[in-house]
Amino acid sequence: MLELLQQNYGFLFQKELLEEIQQVGVYKKIEENSTIIDVDNYITSMPLVLSGAIKILREDNDGDELVLYYLEVGDTCAMTLSCCIGQVKSQIRAVAETDVELLMIPKKKMAEWLSKYQSWQEFVLQSYHNRMEEFIEAVDTIAFLKMDERLYKYLKDKALVNHSEVIQVTHQQIANDLHTSRVVISRLLKGLEKENKIELHRNHITVLDI
Repeated sequence: MLELLQQNYGFLFQKELLEEIQQVGVYKKIEENSTIIDVDNYITSMPLVLSGAIKILREDNDGDELVLYYLEVGDTCAMTLSCCIGQVKSQIRAVAETDVELLMIPKKKMAEWLSKYQSWQEFVLQSYHNRMEEFIEAVDTIAFLKMDERLYKYLKDKALVNHSEVIQVTHQQIANDLHTSRVVISRLLKGLEKENKIELHRNHITVLDI
């Protein structure tokens, strides 16, 4: 755990902060597709990603979901920070995109470190900035891109966070993530294949030119 912590956060945090994180952080290993944080849960700790990727989703009143952004190694979730500090319920769902290793930081330490360590303060502010940019990009994608463009961007993003051009995903899972129907996704995927942007296989999709 210490090796992963130093490898992924050593360039961000000073030695004293890394030592405190090691002392208070709770190590967790989460399997792919498992829910890490759910909607309407109170959040008492903040995740630092050591390995893998996490998918952040928003849920509507009917229970349908929409992917907002991904968290990768070296990231944390700004919405989790807000919920911890504000003592409010989560408005997002965090799901393990791959097998994930996390360090969970207790809420009381988050506030303490803001005044104690400048590197932590900078990390938190930068996290807010990065997640806001990704949230704006998600809104722009929904507002301005056609569904086939949204689908291709989704596939490329998924390939990037999985570090592989081969994606193990069903048409229904894609439809759920993009808040549309499986029939629409299947039709658009065939169109993308004709444009030589992807290759469709029985159990996976290969994204070309990522």
